[in-house]
Amino acid sequence: MPGFRLADIAVRFGLELRGDGDTMIDGVATLQAGRTGAISFLANRQYRKFLKDTRVSAVVLADHDAGESPVPVLIAADPYLAYARIAALFAIPDSAEPVIHASVVVDASAHLGEGCTVGPNTVIGAGVSIGAGTRIGAGCVIEDGCSLGEQGRIAPNVTICHGTVIGDRCRILPGAVIGSRGFGLAPSSQGWVEVPQLGRVIIGDDCEIGANTTIDRGAVDDTVLENDVKLDNLIQVAHNVRIGAHTVIAGCTGIAGSADIGEGCLIGGAVAVLGHLTVPAGTRINAFSLVSRSLPTTGNYASGIPVQEAEAWNKNVARLRQLADFVTEMRAEHPKKESDD
Repeated sequence: MPGFRLADIAVRFGLELRGDGDTMIDGVATLQAGRTGAISFLANRQYRKFLKDTRVSAVVLADHDAGESPVPVLIAADPYLAYARIAALFAIPDSAEPVIHASVVVDASAHLGEGCTVGPNTVIGAGVSIGAGTRIGAGCVIEDGCSLGEQGRIAPNVTICHGTVIGDRCRILPGAVIGSRGFGLAPSSQGWVEVPQLGRVIIGDDCEIGANTTIDRGAVDDTVLENDVKLDNLIQVAHNVRIGAHTVIAGCTGIAGSADIGEGCLIGGAVAVLGHLTVPAGTRINAFSLVSRSLPTTGNYASGIPVQEAEAWNKNVARLRQLADFVTEMRAEHPKKESDD
């Protein structure tokens, strides 16, 4: 692993150095499990207790925490962002030489740009276009008519269904399925009738799709992810959903058909967003929330009951079941108040 002088890191990322600039950094570590040669960061106050005894060689932190550090520091307005950029110095690089494995099946009408890499047992269909420098892992399926931009990273066992369009520099993690049919069914007297899903999935530049996340193609119009959307693992995006640029969504969230998520939203894990509703740009939705209606304004929203002891939970549920009877009794006792309301 290469090493970097702390002073050189400070200059490279425009950070203020306090302490020995000759300190050598060869990797990263947490404050509490630190080691000599590693750099860490402090962005959340609940971890401040680990700072005074840390064994790392340097810490990225805010100015108001610098006095408590026993090791050299880099001062940043946003320590987490600065750490993210520094940590990239130690990421494992892609293999240098582009290789198309001998077991790859590529249709004669497909086009692979310069410097593409394709892993074993991948299948690339008719009319597919793959931009320069894109790397595709083993066991992927890219169906007919797909277009992938430049410098993408497609992990093993990804399925990209027909007609999908993906922009430049996108990262798709293992097991993701993009462009499978949406869940469209019409009832009839003889049973369910499948509604043809004739749209596509359109993904902008610089997006990330997490492991085992699924994005369904549109029924009529397209399912659209704008630029710089980041989806965590195990997310379901249904047909005709639109997700605005720079929105981030955490794992196990489900978004039902035709929901419209605005730009720059932050959506926590295991959120359920019902179909045909709107979430305004810049909205934050806390984990385990149920969004059952369009949200009127940008804000910070939450629902659900935080964890509590089972005995207290059982008592509260019992009281909740009695709520309707309680309201009926109150209305009977106060009819005038009811009419005023």
